[in-house]
Amino acid sequence: MHNLGYDAGQSRARSELPGYGELHRLTDWTGPLLEVIDLRVEFRTRDGVARALNGVSYQVEAGETLAILGESGSGKSVSAHAVMGLLETPPAHITGGSVRYRDQDLLTASPHERRQIRGNEIAMVFQDALSALNPVFTVGWQIAECLRVRRGTSKADALRRAVELMDLVHIPAAKQRLHDYPHQFSGGMRQRAMIAMALALDPAVLVADEPTTALDVTVQAQIMALLAELQRELNMALILITHDLGVVADVADRIAVMYAGRIVEHADVYSLYAAPAHPYTKGLLESIPRLDHKGRRLTSIPGSPPSLTHIPPGCPFHPRCPYAQPVCREESPHDHLLPGGHGSGRTSACHFAEDLLSDAR
Repeated sequence: MHNLGYDAGQSRARSELPGYGELHRLTDWTGPLLEVIDLRVEFRTRDGVARALNGVSYQVEAGETLAILGESGSGKSVSAHAVMGLLETPPAHITGGSVRYRDQDLLTASPHERRQIRGNEIAMVFQDALSALNPVFTVGWQIAECLRVRRGTSKADALRRAVELMDLVHIPAAKQRLHDYPHQFSGGMRQRAMIAMALALDPAVLVADEPTTALDVTVQAQIMALLAELQRELNMALILITHDLGVVADVADRIAVMYAGRIVEHADVYSLYAAPAHPYTKGLLESIPRLDHKGRRLTSIPGSPPSLTHIPPGCPFHPRCPYAQPVCREESPHDHLLPGGHGSGRTSACHFAEDLLSDAR
């Protein structure tokens, strides 16, 4: 792991940070920390009903990183907001499924119970740090605020903890920058501040929604390396939402690929990159520039994602799929459990998943 300009001597050892012991409070828990089961969400608008999620299921355990990947409009951010209880109703309506944290269904929990879990147990890093931070308050004040409100920490202790959190996410000269405003931070430093804010209450699960949006490539790599480092040190479960396969290659343990509100392929990162088992995943991989393909024209996926108010019958990817057959236009494929892979079962929602996997090998 690169040092990213951080001097470990600037802050105390992790184990000495206030509240750090709470980060390991789930070591006696076995099984998934967070489990999403057959989640269905629709938005009722003037133009019709947009089926944003159509039976999404995934799970993540402590110390594990799950990447949720897909184009804009695939439903990945909607799934994160549903987990956090941040969907605005109306127009959003959860029509089916469950979201279980340590076997407690969050969708049936009371508003008070949801508020206790949100932030304390499950935290979120939003994609636009400039919009998420309040421009009229200092960065240190905003990090400290949740400690004062949620934990009853004194102002002085909360500000000291804010400095330690800023050190934790490698913001240089944290004590001096505590009283700076968001506009005085670069894009990468603002995103680090957002991560520090998300970690303030020692969550067991961190959801990062497009955390590298609008950042240059070098800063993207630094933020992803930081998330991976924190995930290992704090033994968090990390859900990383992105549209960029290149971003998750060195970070994720498993990848769930979404299209038109559904997970179309789920696999460990090594198996998915080596041999994709869904035409959509194959198309995404072929559209990434590669050093060993210098001079070759990139292959694009024809067409565009379907409107969620008019999802095609059968397989929703069939209008763009080079392998489509008549059955693809008529029958919606179920999730095929595929052989091989590492860890949990590999699945693909394609009628010809086994054939595609054989060809890739």
